[in-house]
Amino acid sequence: MSEPALIVGIGASAGGLAAFKSFLAATPSHTEMAFVLVQHLDPHHKSLLVELLGARSPIPVVTAQDGLAVTPNCVFVIPPDATLTIKDGVLHLVTPAPAREHRRPIDTFFTSLAEDSGERAVGIVLSGVGSDGTIGIRTIKELGGLTMAQAEFDATAMQGMPSSAASTGLVDHVLRVEAMPAQLIDYCKHITAVAEKKDGDGHRKDVQEHISKITSLLHRRSEHDFSGYKETTLIRRIQRRMQVLHIDDALDYIEKLKTDQGEVEALFRELLIGVTQFFRDPEAFEALNTRALLPMLAAKDKGEPTRVWVPGCSTGEEVYSIAILLREALHERDTDRAVMIFGTDIDANAVAIARSARYRKEASGLSSQRVERWFAKDGDDYCPVAEIRDMCVFSTHSLIKDPPFSRLDLISCRNVLIYLEEELQDKLMRIFHYALLLGGYLFLGTAESATRNSRMFTALDKKHRILQRRDAGASLPRFQPQGMPALQVPALPVRRHTAEDRIEKAVGRVMQQYAPAYFVIDRNHEISRFSGAETGKFLEPSAGAANLNLFNIVRRALRPAVRAAVNQALADGHTVINDNLTVRIVTSSASSTTPASSQMLPQSSAEAPSSNAILRSRAPGRPSSCAFARITRRRRSSMVSSSLSSRSPSASTPKSGSIS
Repeated sequence: MSEPALIVGIGASAGGLAAFKSFLAATPSHTEMAFVLVQHLDPHHKSLLVELLGARSPIPVVTAQDGLAVTPNCVFVIPPDATLTIKDGVLHLVTPAPAREHRRPIDTFFTSLAEDSGERAVGIVLSGVGSDGTIGIRTIKELGGLTMAQAEFDATAMQGMPSSAASTGLVDHVLRVEAMPAQLIDYCKHITAVAEKKDGDGHRKDVQEHISKITSLLHRRSEHDFSGYKETTLIRRIQRRMQVLHIDDALDYIEKLKTDQGEVEALFRELLIGVTQFFRDPEAFEALNTRALLPMLAAKDKGEPTRVWVPGCSTGEEVYSIAILLREALHERDTDRAVMIFGTDIDANAVAIARSARYRKEASGLSSQRVERWFAKDGDDYCPVAEIRDMCVFSTHSLIKDPPFSRLDLISCRNVLIYLEEELQDKLMRIFHYALLLGGYLFLGTAESATRNSRMFTALDKKHRILQRRDAGASLPRFQPQGMPALQVPALPVRRHTAEDRIEKAVGRVMQQYAPAYFVIDRNHEISRFSGAETGKFLEPSAGAANLNLFNIVRRALRPAVRAAVNQALADGHTVINDNLTVRIVTSSASSTTPASSQMLPQSSAEAPSSNAILRSRAPGRPSSCAFARITRRRRSSMVSSSLSSRSPSASTPKSGSIS
């Protein structure tokens, strides 16, 4: 028995009968494809879907059965009250179906189809209410398959399930139902025609030959370097784009990249596909809570901030998951403290979704208890409450070319390293080691090595990839984009996490007197270090690409005064005083306007000139001030240490909140 050229999964909700009929009416009887229809059905009533479709379909329509192998030119329909999956081309049924709130039959089948069939998988989302199918579409796209969604008019996705899938940016074609079969037939013909160009692993030989040209071109056109990605990942994603476009030759695809910026962006997003959801792999998150978060909070002094970085955060679910765990732990300890979680990604679209913080309950992976406690319903969306949202800051940032955050308690970087070559993996592990405090934690994906860097990290939990930073003499790797002249991207000065760190000692002397939070910035106002102490109250990152410039991350209301004072201090090297700064602090229970001061103090350093910019509150009745100063050195390099802090007018510390 021959296997199907493609296995097409089609999902719709209870009202999808008309869409199914239109699709099958436009499908020829012999396509060499198998079709599996997954519909939301009432578990308590017999379905007539097979009879209704079979009466007018040119293709045989049968009910899916456990152990039934899919065959070409046949339609298989899910029965009521069942969960349908596929393995080795054989359908598997589990009954009864889960309870309604946990029932996602389309996502379940699409995910199994992607894992079983790879690039031979097709996922189509037709009309329906909700977001079932969105997670499955992500998986199909990530593993090389084709994705489609139903259009309402032109190329606009129909409201409901199709628009939810299309909003991910991972749908290849948004089409009228009647146009889908023709697109599938062309796609199938193309895959068959180029099969001879692939090796035993399914990789196109011509793409492999020209991979360096494609990555160089992508680097120039997108300003992101993918040459450190695993070659197999690059080939698979590039040839998938060629299949979607029906391009037969790699040189033709290179020409398209040269002339079509839209395709450059499409390939860029193809390489960034990430499958994410809240608490993905719940056992791993439970282990993170037990082995890292709870000990981390217990070891912190009262008032000491907690700093977390989630690079490759995609659309933000992982960031908010960690925020929820931390907030739950703080509630259990009946305590409160400043927590700042930095979520970063090079995909500006994904970061925009994370910032908007709007999610569908059905696709969340959250328990009903956590939804009720930590989310507020807004229309069809669920949004994290302010207590969670205010802990999180999102920004575009490249792990490869941008300096990291520092003085961190936890880094969660899951399922990023597996796509990178070993040399780049090692560089990122050195970056993580540098960025973490001694004893800080690193949380990796389950497919990533937990033991290779044993000199820098101790494996606390090998199964769930939870590591702890060792004292191995950290140094920051050079941030030199490959293929770029050295003068275009100056290397950062290498510093070590030791007691003799001169900058750290200089900052420490100021901290003893003024006790503020601080930023370390260079003469171009770029931030290279955060202290973390209450800095969240002064942060308001600008939208767009992250460059860690002080004036793009400090609150807008403070920028004019801070900019003027810094520029004057850098110009003449003297202290500059600026009075009457005010900050309005909003907490979960109250809001208040507090006088604030900002100060830049000279600091001595043998390596580079530096100074501290300090923002702090004053007690009522006392003038607030802003002072800046700078020291000059004969050396060409320079460094400025800028710090921000906030104190309430009273002796008590306000609860965590935001500034408006």
